[in-house]
Amino acid sequence: MIPTLERWTTERSAELYGVSEWGAGFFGISPNGDLQVTAEPGNFTNAVSIPEIIAGIQARGLDMPVLLRIENLLETQISLLNTNFLTAIKSLNYKGSYLGAYPIKVNQQQQVVEAVTHHGKKYHHGLEAGSKAELIAAMGMHTDDESVLVCNGYKDEEFINLGLHATQLGYNCVLVIEMPGELPLIIERSKALGVKPILGVRVKLSSQANGLWAESGGDRSIFGLNAAQIVDIIDRLKDADMLDCLQLLHYHLGSQIPNIREIRNGVAEASRVYAGLVAEGAGMRYLDLGGGLAVDYDGTQTNFMSSRNYSVDEYCVDVVEGVMTVLDEQEVDHPIIITESGRALVAYYSMLLFNVLDTARFEPEPLPDSLPEDTYIHTQHLFETLQSLNLRNVQACFNDILYYRDEVRQAFNQGKITFRERALGEHVYWQTIRRIAALARELPAIPHEFEGIIQTLSDIYYCNFSVFQSLPDAWAIGQLFPIMPVHRLNEPPTREGFLADITCDCDGKIDRFIDRQGVKRTMPLHALREMEQYYLGAFLVGAYQETLGDLHNLLGDTNIVTVRIHEDGKFDFVGEMEGDTVEDVLSYVEYDTKALLTRFRETAEKAVRKGMITPNQRREILQAYKAGLQGYTYLEG
Repeated sequence: MIPTLERWTTERSAELYGVSEWGAGFFGISPNGDLQVTAEPGNFTNAVSIPEIIAGIQARGLDMPVLLRIENLLETQISLLNTNFLTAIKSLNYKGSYLGAYPIKVNQQQQVVEAVTHHGKKYHHGLEAGSKAELIAAMGMHTDDESVLVCNGYKDEEFINLGLHATQLGYNCVLVIEMPGELPLIIERSKALGVKPILGVRVKLSSQANGLWAESGGDRSIFGLNAAQIVDIIDRLKDADMLDCLQLLHYHLGSQIPNIREIRNGVAEASRVYAGLVAEGAGMRYLDLGGGLAVDYDGTQTNFMSSRNYSVDEYCVDVVEGVMTVLDEQEVDHPIIITESGRALVAYYSMLLFNVLDTARFEPEPLPDSLPEDTYIHTQHLFETLQSLNLRNVQACFNDILYYRDEVRQAFNQGKITFRERALGEHVYWQTIRRIAALARELPAIPHEFEGIIQTLSDIYYCNFSVFQSLPDAWAIGQLFPIMPVHRLNEPPTREGFLADITCDCDGKIDRFIDRQGVKRTMPLHALREMEQYYLGAFLVGAYQETLGDLHNLLGDTNIVTVRIHEDGKFDFVGEMEGDTVEDVLSYVEYDTKALLTRFRETAEKAVRKGMITPNQRREILQAYKAGLQGYTYLEG
């Protein structure tokens, strides 16, 4: 239980869940306890209540879970990145310019890419494609002749042909050479099609960043070319009279770089490579820094892997200044700086909303004042330890009950006591553990041995979503996402719990939560009320989560709703996509649902012939089966 002696306020909820830290000014709490979102960071005059949006979603016939996109937040993030680079360029008197390129792999959903190109058009914000499918999508969505289309990834003849055709159509399409073997094919196809390509090279920097994606950089990175290979590329281009086609240098230290110093180191090294390519006679114009601009998921503003120790403004200034410092020294013209920031653009754009289905509480029944005289000796010792427990002897008592509990279990395994007697011993043990956990909160420092007690006694909140489908990074790499209730924030959360999804998998849970001191294994939650839904939200999930999700337990894509907030505080539903049906996900794993229905119909008819059901019951059962095929893969109603 969470102590709540003082009057609870929404300000305390905001502090407890770190809203002002990770929310970047987009999220706040209204006086009535609703989480709210604003299109204008820091200005909540016309903010919109998320529970009101949920009510609108349900009124339109869509069930939880829902992926909610706030269109304005994407627009704001695109503007923030571009205007900060423009400001840095102007204030530092940089002679080049800036162009963004959104990497489609971060979130390939059509609505997302369309929104990026639409809102980014005034800044000539382009796209980055790393596969043929992404290039096809980019060529269909690209509408701005002044933006760039960067083609990374490994390439075959078809991929190269597509990029060259894009150049024929007037796209600023850059074919970035990732492997030495790509260049001969590019030269051959360029001559065959009569197209002069725009080429880039991806360099392996010795600089390396810390974090979950550290292996994207460094000498042993699987991507890019080392110095000797780039020299060979230059010589081959000279022989083909195409050195002027080499116009871009690209590198990528990794996604979510938390430390600005590592970003500066990469910029400095890449700038020197750029100057070296200029000295070789290449027609250099672009310096592409790749991605890495981090999102402060936990709000701590540190170099922890789920945070960042810099602002977007500082990032832009340091990049521009870093390029200038090296190139001015080498007397090289300033290039067009490109960044492939994706996470920072789309993370805030989406949130996963879901309802809690039920909870499991660990609350043993109260013990009697005394135990029967014939109680097993070590169970009696457990009971005596509980009665003597106080703040001064809590550590000694904890050590004792571990010993006595093990003795009780050993006695049961040896047949000395009955199962009922063992149950009594366990009961006394857990009551003692609960008392120790309560006393531990009063200690100036919690002993290391007690750290797991609170988690052991915490509630389990069973939630209507799939970690594997909607938050795969939380499961796969331990990524932290802000998670909190979206209402009742004017009430004290009186429970501690962790979240379990509906996949029936031991990994289908979230038990790592953001905290100023690091990572918590439980989070504060409210007790459920009869006949009342309890809603939670997982935030900053716009990057990677939609495209990395899998079909564990055949739980498919969630419903998706896009909302646009207006200046008067009202909002419109501007996009709506129903999630996968059972029939959809079965088809993904190669089931023929018509064949399934035919087989099931035959099974039902056999049951009629055997007298197990009536024809009317057969009709009802088939209707239920058909309705199940067309139903949402998540729990409804």
